[in-house]
Amino acid sequence: MVNFHLKALKSGLWLIWLCGFALILISFYATTQIMPPSIKEQIKNLTGSEGPSITIFAAARPFSGSIGKRQSLAIRSWLGLSQDIRVVLFSQDPSVFSFAGSFGLDSRVTAEPNIDFTFLGTPFFHSMVARAQISSSNISVLMDSETILLPDFISTLSYVNKLDHDWLLVASSRNISAFPCLLDVCGKHWLGDNGERIKLEKDYLSHGLRERCDDKKMIMAWNNGDVPLHNGVLPPFLYGKGFHTRWVINEALSSNFRFVFDASWTISGFFIHNLDDDDDDDNDATIWENVGNSHLGALYGSLIFHEGGYSDLIKLFKCNGRYHFASTTNNIVYPFGLSKHRKLTSCFDKIKTLDGNVTCSKENRVMSSEPLALPFSLELLLSKMADQNKTIVLAVAGYSYKDMLMSWVCRLHVLHVLNFVVYALDDEIYDFCVLQGLPVYRDRLAPSNISYNDCHFGTNCFQRVTKVKSRVVLEILKLGYNVLMSDVDVYWFKNPLPLLTVFGPAVFVAQSDEYKITGPINLPRRLNSGFYYAHSDGATIAALQKVVKHASLSNLSEQPSFYDTLCGLNGSNRLGDDMCLEPETNLTVRFLDRNLFPNGAYRDLWDSTNVSSKCIELGCFVLHNNWISGRQKKLERQVASGLWEYDMSTRMCLLSWQRSKQITDY
Repeated sequence: MVNFHLKALKSGLWLIWLCGFALILISFYATTQIMPPSIKEQIKNLTGSEGPSITIFAAARPFSGSIGKRQSLAIRSWLGLSQDIRVVLFSQDPSVFSFAGSFGLDSRVTAEPNIDFTFLGTPFFHSMVARAQISSSNISVLMDSETILLPDFISTLSYVNKLDHDWLLVASSRNISAFPCLLDVCGKHWLGDNGERIKLEKDYLSHGLRERCDDKKMIMAWNNGDVPLHNGVLPPFLYGKGFHTRWVINEALSSNFRFVFDASWTISGFFIHNLDDDDDDDNDATIWENVGNSHLGALYGSLIFHEGGYSDLIKLFKCNGRYHFASTTNNIVYPFGLSKHRKLTSCFDKIKTLDGNVTCSKENRVMSSEPLALPFSLELLLSKMADQNKTIVLAVAGYSYKDMLMSWVCRLHVLHVLNFVVYALDDEIYDFCVLQGLPVYRDRLAPSNISYNDCHFGTNCFQRVTKVKSRVVLEILKLGYNVLMSDVDVYWFKNPLPLLTVFGPAVFVAQSDEYKITGPINLPRRLNSGFYYAHSDGATIAALQKVVKHASLSNLSEQPSFYDTLCGLNGSNRLGDDMCLEPETNLTVRFLDRNLFPNGAYRDLWDSTNVSSKCIELGCFVLHNNWISGRQKKLERQVASGLWEYDMSTRMCLLSWQRSKQITDY
């Protein structure tokens, strides 16, 4: 009986101890969940279980066909490496957003359209880098969306993140002809063709590996902080068109802000080569973009490299489980810790020999003297850019207005107005637009001898330029497209097309240049030819032909020709206070409400302390930056007002930059 009570007592004590231990664990868990994040981070760091947070940025192509499958496999390989990895995919394609959404609302994969793209949908490399540089993660990575990663990617970044100096890492990815492996459902284990788990290492892939000098597939990573990657401004390179990674490496080395090294020997990145996809590199648009990048290389620095591209860089390699640095150029090994120098040299020589067996066909010099030429006729450009109503927004600009043009373009991007075309008045603005990825057109109509700094209202240069605009509009109307003509000094608060298209055929809709607050707005010569909507129909085309003919015989700008032709000399064709009727073509002219479409003198809006809020209060669709003499004064007024969307120093749209700052990645 006594033994029974002793056993019962011992069992009770054990039960009390276990319950107490469980309560301690529960209490500790609850405490760690409610404690400040900084304390939680310190606990994790003390335990040594927390690695660096990593955000991988990649420009994704549409998720369709074999390309979609390869991208999906690659991205899942990234996510399976660590819970500390987040992925940001740059794209404007709906399939990319669908792919990111398939991971759930609280996903580690997001799709972002808020960087700069060309009108063909190619992202700008400098905009991608700018977005990656403001990441809140410890490490930012830029890489191709089809590159598959193995676990040594994480171990390498974890090591270099402990360096006591800011760093920039590059690593080349190898080409593999066939890859029969798949990831399991969890994305953590590789499966062979028999469905069995396999350990995927370099040796397993070595029989299919080929060259690894493709700039398009380079991996670039750096630790985030206050130190820039290089001195100066990154040119507007187009991503995936070559040369941009080499330019960054050259500039980073010469700037000497960061320790720059090649981690190709410690990071196993590879991509599957598919000959069926090579046709995409041969189309006219891609050739044009490649030529554009080549020109940028010549403009912004001499891109001269050794065979293989990165032979001068310090190499990171691994020997006996430890990381070390070495120079292949000087055959120097830098030993750390207790490793013997002889053993390190042996490891280094072996890796260098194996790596030297990989052939690489790359040009040593990046130069181009080819003229820039957009491979689209006006007809093809219009068919590509027009919206579903066959409407085109047209801007006409010369090189002196390049910054104002870019601010105008950036604003249209914010409003998701993408059906615009730029007509170039000179070769310089044409080349500039090509390099900026804009849909640009230039032909025989363009005037010659355009002054860069003296082409404002009232000058002979201004008269020659304005007479081109109506001729270009007429040409587009004859091709069956409606035209919203907008000068680049017109700031858009919201998209006016839904309102303007309601007027229908045989109605010409234009901004009034009348500055008086009360009274008629269709008084003589108050039709502003810098903002109007023309429908592609017989009456409008016939009337515009009369305008063009009248302007060709006038020694004034085209603006008086619009009014005198459509509203009659001294306003003889006026109807009421806001209309005209051209009797021969039966075209109706409607002057737009100035509260919604104010000119530069109406209500002294540009002199307001807050121009934007005043215009929004009126319900403005646009605000014209006219009624001011001189390009420089016009530019200064618009920048000072805050109605400016382009960063001239970084060559990026301001609002996309600001929006990207507000995006939080983990």
